[in-house]
Amino acid sequence: MLLGSFDLLADDPSGFFRLTVLIVFALLTAVTIHEFSHALVANSLGDNTARRLGRLSLNPMRHLDPGGAIMMFIAGFGWGKPVPVDPRQLSHGYTGTALVAAAGPLSNLMFAFLLAIPFKTGVLVPASLSLDRVVHVMTGGLREGIADVLAVVIFFNLLLGVFNLLPLAPLDGSRVLAGLVPSEHTAAYGRLQRNGPGILVAIIMLDFALDLGILWGIIGPVVGALTTAATGY
Repeated sequence: MLLGSFDLLADDPSGFFRLTVLIVFALLTAVTIHEFSHALVANSLGDNTARRLGRLSLNPMRHLDPGGAIMMFIAGFGWGKPVPVDPRQLSHGYTGTALVAAAGPLSNLMFAFLLAIPFKTGVLVPASLSLDRVVHVMTGGLREGIADVLAVVIFFNLLLGVFNLLPLAPLDGSRVLAGLVPSEHTAAYGRLQRNGPGILVAIIMLDFALDLGILWGIIGPVVGALTTAATGY
């Protein structure tokens, strides 16, 4: 997000500052909802590890991962501090693990759709986050300001939810898929997923260095479709 808006820093420092504040707020909100939901579902399925370590909390500072926060802040995608889960304590075995993993992304999607109700019903009109619009973020009246905040929070929740559903370790999608793999294939699936972090890092580095847009090409259409479904725009 900010990586593509650095030109704004020279052209309009106050606009860049307003965008930065909005992104920080949206990032904190999305990551907190995501990780809290992991902890909540794990606790409800019998594993109190996260609760004992203070992760069953809506305090954003308990869930931020420095590297993931920097990536989300600059590039528009990232991750929170993983919630510790002991699969041996979870009910329903591998299915329980999949439910815990799915809770984070799904909570982001549900939260985004909830926040989008004022847009869907026509009470508010969502702001465009194109560069010409970014200059004017948070400069209108109360209704426009609320619309700006909701638009950015919705965007980051959809983005975090969709990104984490990718079936590559260490993202949640890999653990969701693990819960659906037949038991006789779990060992082979585990070996395959050991390559997940390397593949993910390679894609991110290629995108950053060569501006290929691979990652956004995968998740962008999904985020766009969910944005339209949520807001009606």
